[in-house]
Amino acid sequence: MLKKYTIVIIEDDPLVNESVKASLVDKYQRIEAFIDPAQALNQLHRLAPDLIILDIFLGYANGLDILEQLRKQGHNMPVIIMTAFSDIKMAVRAMKLGAEDFLVKPLDLDQLEVTIERALKNFELRKRVDLLSEQIQREQPSSIIGESQGLKQALSLAKLVGATDDTTVLISGETGTGKELIAKYIHDNSPRSNGPFVSINCGAIPKDLAENEFFGYERGAFTGAIEKMRPGKFEQAHHGTILLDEISELSLDLQVKLLRVLQERRFYRLGGTKEISVDVRVIASTNRELNKLVEEGKFREDLYYRLNVANIILPPLRDRGEDILILARTFLDEFNKKFGKKIIGFTPDAQMIMMSYPWKGNIRELRNAIERIALLTSSDMIDTDALSFLSGFTPVNIGNGNKSNEIFLQPGTHFLKVSSTGAKYNEVTRDLLEQVLKIANGNQIKAAKILNISRAKLRYRIEQLGINIAPKL
Repeated sequence: MLKKYTIVIIEDDPLVNESVKASLVDKYQRIEAFIDPAQALNQLHRLAPDLIILDIFLGYANGLDILEQLRKQGHNMPVIIMTAFSDIKMAVRAMKLGAEDFLVKPLDLDQLEVTIERALKNFELRKRVDLLSEQIQREQPSSIIGESQGLKQALSLAKLVGATDDTTVLISGETGTGKELIAKYIHDNSPRSNGPFVSINCGAIPKDLAENEFFGYERGAFTGAIEKMRPGKFEQAHHGTILLDEISELSLDLQVKLLRVLQERRFYRLGGTKEISVDVRVIASTNRELNKLVEEGKFREDLYYRLNVANIILPPLRDRGEDILILARTFLDEFNKKFGKKIIGFTPDAQMIMMSYPWKGNIRELRNAIERIALLTSSDMIDTDALSFLSGFTPVNIGNGNKSNEIFLQPGTHFLKVSSTGAKYNEVTRDLLEQVLKIANGNQIKAAKILNISRAKLRYRIEQLGINIAPKL
């Protein structure tokens, strides 16, 4: 199977040119050989080579001058220099200009192949290191954790899609459900796993800078673009995967340009006149319903169908009940190590609160909550008091002062814990109403609203059970 690389040979000796090409044509997907260096340079934008084999003495041109020109223009692909003269000074100059290696003619074709493989591998590693250095500050779980059926289905589809080379994927899910992790999972389980994974948040980029971020720019493209050419995210993702996070935030103008890239895998840099070709898999993610945005005229229908080849839907955390405590314990282990704590776990009551809490921010909110608790708590167990900051929860103890019955109130939900000896219905009801009236400071309208019953029904129960409704002083 041919390796998916494009290699350009610039050599003015026809015999050497042809022999080098013949030795590589059965190993790499595309080999382009040029006798004329000017013609080669004019075609580089179209070819987007992964590696250049460049002779030094090219008649009217000098290979070292060409190498210097390439680096000044911002081209950073590896360049292997060839020469018929073993000159140490020349080799040193080539390396200073950014050559990957230096070979002396007559060429040993086996050595050339080893040199090319090493250069390509090193270049891929450098690209990945650069991308990882940008992402190193992000704090997120390093793996996908959970046992729920919804998550398993999403992972199964992600693995199936990942086995393909360039199928476009749309990942849908609420904020904080792990869309970027799933995108990375697809990349890591794909034939592109050795290539770069590039993520760009469409909602975090100012509209006037979006095209620049996506496609890069040429020198002089706009005020301030005084340096050499700058590649955009699509070029950085060459031979890898690009994630367009929150794709729904993309402007209609940029949606048109993105559609063309998806169709042709070619684009122009900002201020550029030559088309750039890229080999990337595109993954888009969104926390909104794109089909509704299409109906509202806020998202292009043709782009929607182009993106929606494979649609992976991530369930919200509230629908992954069995995963909540698994994730919480994982995060607790992480922050125990980070803060030097030895928190053992969660009390049963704390677990009940966590299981019933809606987690509107999903996994991200849960992780942030555990980080806060681990930082602030001095106990070896996380109890209900530690969770008191969660919005919408009011823990209420009911019973005769011994916590035999305990209820946790949240808008729309509750949990009731009864002792093993049981409890009488009227006593539990009385205790519940007394506690809610206490919270409402004796205000029956407010108490009825908390209980989601009518004021008349609440008044009837108060009279029936003989409850004292004196307000709290």
